[in-house]
Amino acid sequence: MSFSDLELHAGILKAIEGEGYTKPTPIQEKVIPKILRGFDLRASAPTGTGKTAAFILPCLDRLMKPSTLKGRGPRVLVLVPTRELAMQVATQAKKYSKYLHKVKTVCVYGGAPYYVQNRELAAKYEILVATPGRLIDHLERGKINFSKLELLILDEADRMLDMGFIDPVEKITRATPSTRQTLMFSATLKGEVLKLSERLLNKPMEIQVSHNKEEYKNIKQHLYFVDNINHKHQLLDHFLKDPDLSQVLVFTSTKRQADILATKLKDDDHKAAALHGDMNQRQRERTLLRMRKNSIRILIATDVAARGIDVRTISHVINFDLPMTPEDYVHRIGRTARAGAKGTALSFASPRDAKMVKLIEQFTGQKIDYKTIPGMEPKKNFSKPDFSKSKRRNARSRNFKSQNSKSKNAKSNFPSSRGTKGKFHYKSKRGFKKNQRES
Repeated sequence: MSFSDLELHAGILKAIEGEGYTKPTPIQEKVIPKILRGFDLRASAPTGTGKTAAFILPCLDRLMKPSTLKGRGPRVLVLVPTRELAMQVATQAKKYSKYLHKVKTVCVYGGAPYYVQNRELAAKYEILVATPGRLIDHLERGKINFSKLELLILDEADRMLDMGFIDPVEKITRATPSTRQTLMFSATLKGEVLKLSERLLNKPMEIQVSHNKEEYKNIKQHLYFVDNINHKHQLLDHFLKDPDLSQVLVFTSTKRQADILATKLKDDDHKAAALHGDMNQRQRERTLLRMRKNSIRILIATDVAARGIDVRTISHVINFDLPMTPEDYVHRIGRTARAGAKGTALSFASPRDAKMVKLIEQFTGQKIDYKTIPGMEPKKNFSKPDFSKSKRRNARSRNFKSQNSKSKNAKSNFPSSRGTKGKFHYKSKRGFKKNQRES
């Protein structure tokens, strides 16, 4: 199938041809015809499969038909979790609409001046790309009218829920017309994401494009077991001396760790910088610009901040801390080997990460090569992942739950953390509240 077979507007096809694309990707081939026919849709596809174009192209085609509704608000709303992704989607929309008459895209996100966004929202535009926090700010100030809205797209819905945006997303949805067409894209279609789709979508069609092992053929993936944080630093110092490492993206689990690591590397005379959600938009844009200009060799980032990063000179990705989910691992390693280039992904794992390593391998369908550096081997023999401990922990957990359920009506002799007998209160798994306004 070619793009011309999808019966898109001639101006869109001209823009696609100008970008050098001739054949749609699997997700584009499956999704575009159904969007053009007006179906609500929930879709899952791996990163780097042309997902953004899969919804942008049919949206632009729809905009070629005049609206029957009056007003100045957007006809298409794209909700995304982060600033970087918002800018990336807006750039794609502008790129594919350059040959279309009077199609304007506005992008709003946190960390940018309100007066600039207010000016753009006051003019005529058709597509609005936004992060939930800043969009609600504009809604509450009466700057946006959704009376003309025809299409609502939730991109990376799983990430929005992970970041605590479920309430803002539902609030925004309630402000849109019930007659809208709704599209949801997510790395996974299960759990809370599936429940949200059932609430927001009308008799949705479901499309899933599975991971293809060929997607990672240009990425060498290696795993290094570590004893502690000092062992991680020793390995990182070793790899940063590699002359084949042109630019590297280092992932940490927290913003604080990103700052600490960036400071340490700069003290060691490395050209390094951090990128995370506590930085304002100007700082983030300046950091990415320096990365693209090769003024920065090492960028230390968190998962949220790295969404939407597209720097084609990144040769290596290093997981200083393993991610929380296999989907995040795929997003991380996808920052290298861009545009057909080759890349390397290195991951540091402690004994407690054994279960996550197994989940990643199951998710990607590939075994990760386990490596050691002479003189920096872990003190414990990690020639094979030891899942026995995690299995024993799970068994103990099941036994505890079983015993607890049998005695839940019995009166406990132990006081709880809140002083109420018989009840135990635990912190959440992550141990912190999610920041809804980070983006």
